[in-house]
Amino acid sequence: MSTDLMPNRYRPGEVSLPEREAALIARRDAVLGASYRLQYRKPVHFVRGEGMWLYDPDGKPYLDFYNNVPSLGHCNAEINAAMAAQAARLSANTRYLEPRVVEYAERLVDTFPAELDRVIFTCTGSESNDLALRIARLATGNEGVIVSAYAYHGTSAAVAAVSPNLGDAVNLSPSVRIVNLPGPSGIPDEQANEFFEAEVRAAIHDLRRRGIGIAAFMFDSIFSSDGVWIDPPGFLNGAVAAVREAGGLVIADEVQPGFGRTGAHFWGFARHDIVPDLVTLGKPMGNGFPIGAVVGRRGPVETFGVTARYSNTFAGNTVGIATADAVLTILQRDRILDNVLTVSETLRKGLEQIASRTGGILGIRNAGLFFGIDIGMGASLPAERRAMALDVVNAMRDNGVLISTTGANEDVLKVRPPLVCQDEHVQLFLRSLEDALRIITSR
Repeated sequence: MSTDLMPNRYRPGEVSLPEREAALIARRDAVLGASYRLQYRKPVHFVRGEGMWLYDPDGKPYLDFYNNVPSLGHCNAEINAAMAAQAARLSANTRYLEPRVVEYAERLVDTFPAELDRVIFTCTGSESNDLALRIARLATGNEGVIVSAYAYHGTSAAVAAVSPNLGDAVNLSPSVRIVNLPGPSGIPDEQANEFFEAEVRAAIHDLRRRGIGIAAFMFDSIFSSDGVWIDPPGFLNGAVAAVREAGGLVIADEVQPGFGRTGAHFWGFARHDIVPDLVTLGKPMGNGFPIGAVVGRRGPVETFGVTARYSNTFAGNTVGIATADAVLTILQRDRILDNVLTVSETLRKGLEQIASRTGGILGIRNAGLFFGIDIGMGASLPAERRAMALDVVNAMRDNGVLISTTGANEDVLKVRPPLVCQDEHVQLFLRSLEDALRIITSR
C-alpha cells in the first residue's frame, strides 16, 4: 500500500515553473492550510471550462477524462441557466412550503426501486454518508460498520473514521471492520460471492463477540478507491443477505457510480441486483453545485426522523434543487445512459487494442464510463508499477489529457470522463495514452 497521501501531486523544487504559477503557489502556501495539495507534478492552472475541456490562462485546452463532478460537462449552459434563474427568484430552505423541492423529490425517487421512497437532502456526499450512518445506528441500536479494505466515504469525523483510504494518521473507529474484495485477493469469479460473504460474516461475528453489533455495511458499488474492482456482478449478494440476517442495514454510497455513470443502470447497486436500505448521493447530482441526498426505505428514515433532530440550512435549498432538477432532466431527456454505454464500449475496445500492441497495461476493468487500468510490466514490483502509473498520468497531463490514479498501490489509472464524452474525445485520450506508454516502456 502506498504511504503517500497523494502520490500524484506537486512537490516544491521537483519541477521548474513559470513565474506566474510559482508566484501564485507562493501566495497559496502563505494562506491556505497544509492539507491542500496541487494535483500533478506540474500543477495545472485553469481559468475556465466548457464541456469536456478546461483551459489555462494562455488558452491551452486540456481534455478532462477525470472529473466526475460536472458529469454533464463543465459549465453546462442549461444547468447554469436554471441555477441563475432560481437564484434570481428565491433562495430558501426546506422549513418553508415550496413546491419544487417536493416535485424534484418525487422525480428522484422514481428513478429508484419502489422500496426506496424517502429523501433527505444534504449538501455533499460526505454529509450524506454521515447522515446515513446516523440513521443506521439509530435504527439498529448498534455501532458496527463494515467497509472494504481501501474504502473512502468522506471527510467528516464520522465518515473519515470509516475510510481506510485516508491513511494511517486518520484513526479508524474501533467499531469498524475491514473486508477484502475478491478481485484484488485473486479469487476466481465463480467463487467471488462465497468469498465475500465469508469475509462479511467473519466481520459480523467479530463485532458481535466484542459487544458492538452490526449497524451497516457501507460500500461504493464501483469500489473506486480500492482500484475499481467491480466484478463479477452480483458478488455482493451473499454479503447483503448476511448483514440483513444480523440486523444491519445496507448503505450504497452512490456518490461515484450514481446518476448513470455505469451506463446500464441509473444507480450502481442495480448492477448487483440488490436493493439497499439507504443510498447516498453527492457530486454529480448538481453538476458542480453542492447538493446531495440520502434516499431510503421508509422504516429507518421515519424512525430517525421522529426520534432525532436533523436540520440543515442549505440542504434542499431552492437553488440547489433547481440545479439538480436540470441535471435529472438532461440525463433522462437526452438519453445520456445510452451514450455512456456506446462510448464506454468504444473506449474499452481501444484500450484492449493498445494493450495488445503496447506494453504497460496489465488489466482493464470498467462499468460504463468508470475505468480502472492496471499499469505495470510483467513481474514488476509494486513500487515500480506505482512509479510507472504516475509517469503515465503526468506524461498525459503534459500532452493536455487529465486522468489520475487509484488503488491501494496507486498503480491503477482512474479514468472517468464526463458522461457527455463523444468518440472524438475517446480517440484523443487513446492516442495520448498510447504515446505515453510507448515512451515510458522504451526507457
